[in-house]
Amino acid sequence: MRRAPHENVATVLVDPAMLEDLELVLMVRDMRVWPIRTAPNCLDGRRTEFQVRRRLVEAQRGAWDCATNWVAVWIAFGSTWRHGDEPLPWEAHRALWKVLDAYAAHVRFHRRLGGITPLLVEPDIARHHT
Repeated sequence: MRRAPHENVATVLVDPAMLEDLELVLMVRDMRVWPIRTAPNCLDGRRTEFQVRRRLVEAQRGAWDCATNWVAVWIAFGSTWRHGDEPLPWEAHRALWKVLDAYAAHVRFHRRLGGITPLLVEPDIARHHT
């Protein structure tokens, strides 16, 4: 049995005041920030964002309470990180964790990727979304 098509992303809670800065830093590294509430693969983005944020915050039993109203985002990897059907290289992971570590006071995340329904956007659109 084959796995359904998916896209590997990091799920991150971001302080809204830092979202634009983080997005610009990641964009230069060919990584895209997709606020879950407006992601093109979400039928009910606001509900999905609420559920994701709640699950992440509650699982930390108080440690992430500062992120209760932060923006839940998916961070996806652009074409320069992809090599056909091969898994993402570890360098892609390291590059993302390095950026997120630099924003440690303004992000909450686990060092792992999850699979989501593909975002299905044209590369030019992905580079210019807001």
